Amino acid sequence: MGPDPEPASLQAKSTIIPLDAQQEKARIKAGAGCNDHQQQQKWRKWGPSGGSSSSAINRIGTSSVIFPLYGNVYPNGFYFVQVYVGYPPRPYFLDPDTGSDLTWLQCDAPCVRCTAGFHPLYRPSNDLVICRDPLCASLHSSDYKCDNPEQCDYEVEYADGGSSLGVLVNDFFTLNLTTGVRMNPRVTLGCGYDQLSGSSDHPLDGVLGLGKGKSSIVSQLRDQGIVKNVVGHCLSAQGGYLFFGDDVYDSSRIIWTSMSRDYTKHYSPGLAELRFGGKSTGFKNLNVIFDSGSSYTYFSSQIYHALLSLIKKELKGKPLKEATDDHTLPFCWKGKNPFESTRDVIKYFKPFALSFSDGWRSKVQFEISPEGYLIISSKGNACLGILNGTDVGLNNFNMIGDISMQDKLLVYDNEKKAIGWAPANCDQPPKSNARTY
Repeated sequence: MGPDPEPASLQAKSTIIPLDAQQEKARIKAGAGCNDHQQQQKWRKWGPSGGSSSSAINRIGTSSVIFPLYGNVYPNGFYFVQVYVGYPPRPYFLDPDTGSDLTWLQCDAPCVRCTAGFHPLYRPSNDLVICRDPLCASLHSSDYKCDNPEQCDYEVEYADGGSSLGVLVNDFFTLNLTTGVRMNPRVTLGCGYDQLSGSSDHPLDGVLGLGKGKSSIVSQLRDQGIVKNVVGHCLSAQGGYLFFGDDVYDSSRIIWTSMSRDYTKHYSPGLAELRFGGKSTGFKNLNVIFDSGSSYTYFSSQIYHALLSLIKKELKGKPLKEATDDHTLPFCWKGKNPFESTRDVIKYFKPFALSFSDGWRSKVQFEISPEGYLIISSKGNACLGILNGTDVGLNNFNMIGDISMQDKLLVYDNEKKAIGWAPANCDQPPKSNARTY
């Protein structure tokens, strides 16, 4: 059953006032996410029978939430998760993005510009977040002035040039916990009434913000005592799964390293050394971040060209030649016959790795096999899924995207400030309290 009837306080009519194009806008640059804020929103939760359930608040972290993931790196070019928002709950397909904090839906406020999505536009609740709310303040610079005190305007911009402009609202977010309990907490999310498509635009209903900031969905759930502030995902060629909380994996089987203190807005294990074929390349102190919102992996120009040179050197004398007529990605190679899968070509390519130091502990490695950086195009060629990040404005950042996180369990433990990974069968979601990795 769903939640109890909507509280009377949510039934009062509120009017969303769109920003004029010339008015000052809050900007969160290139998916950097939100600053920390004190979550002071009221919330409710219900058990499966509609009755109040207070046990979770007293036993924080004893349950998790697991969501199936759909999509793939190629040919879809994105993954998405189905969530239920509102009263009554309605389904939406969102991009699970560890590179940004704010969750938002394309919204009929009415919508000025909205891209094509899978579902009807989200109808906003009447529970607007006011401008003086600490969460709203955290999205803006300190000298921000409220155009309308009764609402919180936001704008998020992403590295691919896409953006969402809208207002913050509170609404119900349906969760099925691994304990068997259904809950409907109220969370703060964005009602996006003006979207611009980026270069990697996907036909989705919005973004599920999974970043480190307190406006992220999992941080809000942590503040409400529902799950620990732990996010994880396991990506495969057929989809995979996403989870909140820490009771769905065996921590002892995961390679852990500390989150870098130098990156307050991104998930980063710190500085890395690039190794190729088990040997050092001489490139060290690389700035590395993990971003599930990016399909491909991006290296800064110098690292990208060095890695490309190493790959080309390894291919000399091999029965492959560059497929200049295949524009799926910047570099593709063809064989005597079209390839059907990466299994047909991995013998020609070497793995590489990023080695991270963790204080006094020994170094840990994030290994990327050929399956983690190659795709087979529709023409049957092997294409390099590593791109030049400098060309798209990432400067010196090196971004590990979905292609290099496939067939791995990735865990971002914001409680312990640690990032972990382990090989996994991502087509087999864990059961409640499963210890299978």
